[in-house]
Amino acid sequence: MFGIATIDEWEPSRGSVVCWHASPASCAKALQAPVNPVPPSYQQTQHLRRFADHAARGLDMSRLMIFTWDIPGKCDVRAMTYVLNAHLRRHDTYRSWFEFDDPDNIVRHTITDPADIAVAPQRHGDLSPAELREHILTTPDPRHWDGFRFGVIQRKDHFTFYASIAHLYIDPMIMGVLFGEIYMMYAALVQGAAPVQLPQAGSYEEYCLQQCEYTAALTPDSPEIRAWIDFAADNDGTLPAFPLPLGDLSVPCDGDTMTVSVLDSRQTERFESACVAGGARFSGGVFACAGLATQELTGADAFHVITPTDTRTTPTELVTTGWFTGLVPVSVPMPSMSFPEAAQAAQESFDTGTYLAKVPFDRVMQLAPPNRGIRSPRPGNFVMSFLDASVAPLSTVASSDLNFQIYNEGRASHQVSMWVTRLKHETVVTALFPGNSAARKSVGQFIETMRSVYARVADGRPTAAYAQNVAV
Repeated sequence: MFGIATIDEWEPSRGSVVCWHASPASCAKALQAPVNPVPPSYQQTQHLRRFADHAARGLDMSRLMIFTWDIPGKCDVRAMTYVLNAHLRRHDTYRSWFEFDDPDNIVRHTITDPADIAVAPQRHGDLSPAELREHILTTPDPRHWDGFRFGVIQRKDHFTFYASIAHLYIDPMIMGVLFGEIYMMYAALVQGAAPVQLPQAGSYEEYCLQQCEYTAALTPDSPEIRAWIDFAADNDGTLPAFPLPLGDLSVPCDGDTMTVSVLDSRQTERFESACVAGGARFSGGVFACAGLATQELTGADAFHVITPTDTRTTPTELVTTGWFTGLVPVSVPMPSMSFPEAAQAAQESFDTGTYLAKVPFDRVMQLAPPNRGIRSPRPGNFVMSFLDASVAPLSTVASSDLNFQIYNEGRASHQVSMWVTRLKHETVVTALFPGNSAARKSVGQFIETMRSVYARVADGRPTAAYAQNVAV
């Protein structure tokens, strides 16, 4: 079982809670940590600036990635303490914190000796679901070093493990790392085996340096910059917006979620066959369906979206924790396109654009000629992801009985994020969007139209836009 939701939707049954916090000695060492000249990554810089902007306006923003799963038996607190400390000391992303009183001058501080990092268990007793959610959301914000909390909720025959980690330190690929380094390591220790021998992890600091060198070498004439500028020019000089109204986004509101099953098991297989027959993969079909839904609802002659992707390439990077995710622009021309044509065009756009994930849009704005009118993303931009939980590494957790869940805080939201997840027995769409009535109506309409397109593809029916749904 595998799912994505906001933390308000988490209703764990009551149990005795043990939470691992950074020790006072570790926090003291962090405060004494020397300045490190390695710059933050572009991803971290943008995150810190957004946090500072939200704080200045008295707003919260989602800043945590929260994971939960179930483990049978009674938690061996000593073994779990060993496992958590091993994880934190293994990855250098956890050793840094940042001064950003001046968001244009962010200063990194780094703990020199990873052995100075230690978490210790604290017993919190029996907590209600509301109390537990509130407790998890007290995970320190980016102004503090210890932006991580781990805990267990012990029940009669099993316990729920949770991890609340600042996005500043990680990206979604940590799912596989957490499972391998915490679940598997813990299982080995409680069975009396030696600690699992893990491959050598890489360095996120090294990634930050490489990214800095790469982006510094870019010029307005670099092919990557020109490609991003052309993409933005097709979207009013910035990143794509969600195609339907989202209400007044100048009024702050928390995020809301919606999850809809769009294909059952057999339909999923038939949909994939239709993608392959059209010269695409499942991912190309996902973007094609979004494009066909957009055309059906708005009459648009092209579909544009950005999709996150992992920029890790080497075996060492694949076992390294940090924020490596970049964005790939996807464009699909839509006039009179059948599904096979749209899927093939979407797949080609994604495949030929993956190299652009290494280029932060902030760097594009810095280098774009003023006459091109490239500007910051506006509220209401649209991000779409495809997650294949039928293959590794997600299949390991999705096909298990661990009840693996991912939670977002659901704080101030100004964009639409959509995940299409292929599971073993179905394909589902989950959306996170501004929590107002207009946005809920539009996102619901978009997903329902997209579900209809998926069904038509799976059933071999025509997918051309229906004229009666287009404004006349």
